[in-house]
Amino acid sequence: MGITKGRVPDEEDRELLKNRSRATFDAQAGTYDAGMEGEHARRLYPHVVREVTAAVADVPAPRLLDLGCGTGALAARMLNAVPTARLTCIDLSPRMVEAAWARLAGSAKVLFGDVERLPFHDASFDVAWCNDSFHHYPDPERAAFQAWRVLAPGGVFVIGDAWQPAPARAIMNAWMPHSREGDVRIYSEAELRRILGAWFTDVDWHRVGTTACIAVARKGR
Repeated sequence: MGITKGRVPDEEDRELLKNRSRATFDAQAGTYDAGMEGEHARRLYPHVVREVTAAVADVPAPRLLDLGCGTGALAARMLNAVPTARLTCIDLSPRMVEAAWARLAGSAKVLFGDVERLPFHDASFDVAWCNDSFHHYPDPERAAFQAWRVLAPGGVFVIGDAWQPAPARAIMNAWMPHSREGDVRIYSEAELRRILGAWFTDVDWHRVGTTACIAVARKGR
């Protein structure tokens, strides 16, 4: 079965894409922290940490949520930067969850789960982030809503993700339906602002180098 180019994925297509992502990251779990497959994500770590620490500077014991936590390497950095934080991590890949649990056991909750169906109550967190995973979400609008829903009023959602200028982005997005790794779409600044702006009051966006971006969205009070 394939994903039809230009068509909004239906439920069956979304599950296929998630299964592809799950299989890909299960296979990469053992090498992601040092291998080429995790290089792009690792370059974004300091930028995401900077945005999160700024967002919780005045919160004594912030409740943090790592969406698509992978091996927990970024989560570990976040705990070093914000040692008073109460951290929860979630990922769709069982092998990544195992790796994150081994790294973070005793210092964070690590759960297997789907970002588009978060198992948390409303207003449970002060800041959430996802790093290099938003372009894997088959239903980005639903993922954005879920992040908004679980954030407290005034909460912040930080996204670090892939980015390309328009010509390269068009080529990559034309190829995405044929990807075997669960990639869905590389978003332009306008697209990401639109997706987040449906729920969040303020959205900031900036490039990081030539192949990445950071978006910071704030929930209204």
